[in-house]
Amino acid sequence: MNSSSTRSFPDLLDAFTAAVRAGDGGAFGALFTEDGVYDDVFYGIFQGREAIAGMLENLFHRDGENFLWRMYEPLDNGTNGYARWLFSYDCKLPHIKGRRIFMDGVGLFQLRDGLIARYEDAARTAELLHQIEMPADKQKKVVGKMFEHQMANPGWAEHRI
Repeated sequence: MNSSSTRSFPDLLDAFTAAVRAGDGGAFGALFTEDGVYDDVFYGIFQGREAIAGMLENLFHRDGENFLWRMYEPLDNGTNGYARWLFSYDCKLPHIKGRRIFMDGVGLFQLRDGLIARYEDAARTAELLHQIEMPADKQKKVVGKMFEHQMANPGWAEHRI
């Protein structure tokens, strides 16, 4: 299946994780629509193929190496896709350089014309913050930003009593 419009969701996931492992921003960005969005639980929101490619090459691969990302139990209806994932890498942060870091979560994909229009993580973040030995004051800031992002979802309006 060579055309992106005929690529199955599992094949798209394989290309996604292969590009991450390789640090190939061009291949990674090409999996997204031109206006595609990558919403990373830690690095933030990146829109457009160039920004997404830069995020992979300049942030992911700045802070880690030897990535392994596997997607499991993929489900899609042609418009939305979901897959459980396990992700690990060797950390490059100076205070824990070389430590293997482990994460798990779910990828939420919005699909358009065989490409990713939007990707968002639902990840277990406390476990990662513990592994990278993030100081408590920084953890509070990171988690606060995550909470602000969560609460920006308009769906919360009916929950505010």
